[in-house]
Amino acid sequence: MFKSKSLKAGLLSMSIVLTFAACASEPDDGGTADPDNNDGAVENNDDANANANEDADAEGDGEVEELVEGNDLIIATLSDAEAMDPHGSNDVPSSNIQTNIYESLLSQNEDTELEPLLATEWDAVEEDLWEFTLREDVTFHDGSEFNADVVKANFDRVLDEDVASPREFLYNMIEEVIVVDDYTVQFKTEFPFAPLPSHIAHSGGGIMSGEIIEADYEAMEDGGQPGDYINENPVGTGFFKFESWNPGDEVVLTKNEDYWGEPAQVDSVTFKVVPEDLTRVGELETGAAHIIYPVSPSDKDRIDNTDGISIYEQESLSLSYIGFNMEKEPFDDPKVRQAISMAINKDDLIEGVMEGTATPAVGPIGEQVFGFTDEVEGLPYDPEQAQELLAEAGYEDGFSTTIWTNDSRERMDVAELVQAQLAAIGVDVEIEVLEWGAYLDNTAEGEHDMFILGWVTVTADADYGMYALFHSDNQGSAGNRSFMANDELDDLLDQAREEADPDTREELYKQAMEILVEEAPMSYLYHTTYLVGLRDEVQGFWKHPNGLYQLQEVTIEN
Repeated sequence: MFKSKSLKAGLLSMSIVLTFAACASEPDDGGTADPDNNDGAVENNDDANANANEDADAEGDGEVEELVEGNDLIIATLSDAEAMDPHGSNDVPSSNIQTNIYESLLSQNEDTELEPLLATEWDAVEEDLWEFTLREDVTFHDGSEFNADVVKANFDRVLDEDVASPREFLYNMIEEVIVVDDYTVQFKTEFPFAPLPSHIAHSGGGIMSGEIIEADYEAMEDGGQPGDYINENPVGTGFFKFESWNPGDEVVLTKNEDYWGEPAQVDSVTFKVVPEDLTRVGELETGAAHIIYPVSPSDKDRIDNTDGISIYEQESLSLSYIGFNMEKEPFDDPKVRQAISMAINKDDLIEGVMEGTATPAVGPIGEQVFGFTDEVEGLPYDPEQAQELLAEAGYEDGFSTTIWTNDSRERMDVAELVQAQLAAIGVDVEIEVLEWGAYLDNTAEGEHDMFILGWVTVTADADYGMYALFHSDNQGSAGNRSFMANDELDDLLDQAREEADPDTREELYKQAMEILVEEAPMSYLYHTTYLVGLRDEVQGFWKHPNGLYQLQEVTIEN
């Protein structure tokens, strides 16, 4: 975690004609996967993305508001939340809001080490039974009591098939949640599952009021959809309370004056949706926003050289990738997938698009994640061999296809470079840009050929970075948008999540990594560094490697 005033070489530019897909609907409550705008999703989304400004000049095209005064924090961000329901989405923009309203039993510090939150102690009392001791001094924003019954109600809901949570995969090893007494709860797992505490710390384990869970079920009985009531009435124990949500515009949270722990230092926080990169930068410069994210690498120099604002950088647990639809020709052939991967020059992407603020990826997880090994080599950049593989697959003259992206400037720039690189091996690529909600929905339904997305391994454990993205049980919105189905890989991933010995788990993930490199369900591009724009008067802010803003200690020094 550091502030930087350095910059690498400028952006490579190429001309391109973009085919924009007409997508009018707002994102629904379905699951997402980025995170980076992709949380996991597709950590984020969010997780790593600057938005399109096709004709914007250095001053920005959008209307920039003026200085905001007072103790109200304004964060300008690329994408709106998908849901206030912590069980109703798996994207970073939603998680960044939810994590301030709800709290999990455990949290992760900057080094991804587990710490107490709503639970004070936790222990594996048996190899398949975890026990958590809960805080006794906590109430929800609606005044209701936090206790073991409410914890059980939350985890029963995320596992409820009728709710169909995209975060169910995080907890589907839990057979039963047992209330021992008012402030002791146990999790009985189907098999020994070592990463369970890390999964409990995930924002998907955020605890909401039992009263809104009951009200949401009542709404479902009356014909509503899961989360309808919760999205309008989110109630947690966090240091901020929900005030309002104007979809596509902003979410406002206010300080929880009755917070059980150290209260927030600002009176409110507004997550303002500002899709245009340079408009966000302009608002940072004028003070209309105190924090902006994401910052495009191409705008980093402008911020670094402007008085009163600076760039905050944080290494991430995220992956940016190009996924292939393995159920569609020609991407059902591993030789084609390998060829595409070998025709992409990652160094050009990292220097040209990311301006050096990323590291090349060998597979889906980086060295910060448990289960990573440097003994597995990735597919090399080799256009000549790529052409040979295409010929062996029956595509000697190449083929035509499409690559999808959302309206992220970073991803659109990646698409341009990849389009040019693939043209060199005879693959004609048309770029289609979709609105974020439609992008997630359509890739979850498998309507794509190739697509650019991200994933944040939030738990820093390979189970999260591989099981969701590649296990056949998770095809679609849970994470597996490549629609990979490999029995050998499924078996390895199942074994790895059931194995208690860490050395054995590492060996299993090494074998899984070998399959993932060979089968190439996606082209693993790079692991990003988060770039956040901050005004100098903002103190106490940091961004977790999992992509979530840390706002509890933020102050505005006016």
